[in-house]
Amino acid sequence: MNTILGKGSFFDGSLEVEGDIRIDGSLKGKIKATDILTVGSSGKVEAEVAVKCLILGGKLVGHVFASEKVELQSKSVLIGDITTKSLTIEAGAVFQGNCNMSAGEGTQSLPERYEKESPESEVRL
Repeated sequence: MNTILGKGSFFDGSLEVEGDIRIDGSLKGKIKATDILTVGSSGKVEAEVAVKCLILGGKLVGHVFASEKVELQSKSVLIGDITTKSLTIEAGAVFQGNCNMSAGEGTQSLPERYEKESPESEVRL
């Protein structure tokens, strides 16, 4: 574990980490990590997230781009859209949003593409 934002801590802004990060406090802004983001049960995140893997035990509001996988643990809440190759949702977890599982695309470049998309480019069924 390279970086830890402990319980009772608050960070507002953009955070870029080489390696893993664990959040047990609160973060608002953007998170980019080259490996695993773990949000503990006391963690609260309001951010755009770009990581390799997300393990969510707390609450996250925002868009998630995970190049490998997203795991929503039993007491977690995620409100926002997910783009990943693999998604695991345990019983009791809450997910409100959309999920795009684009195994054939490199999801690491998606945050830049997502920012450029306009609402008119969305496909509606």
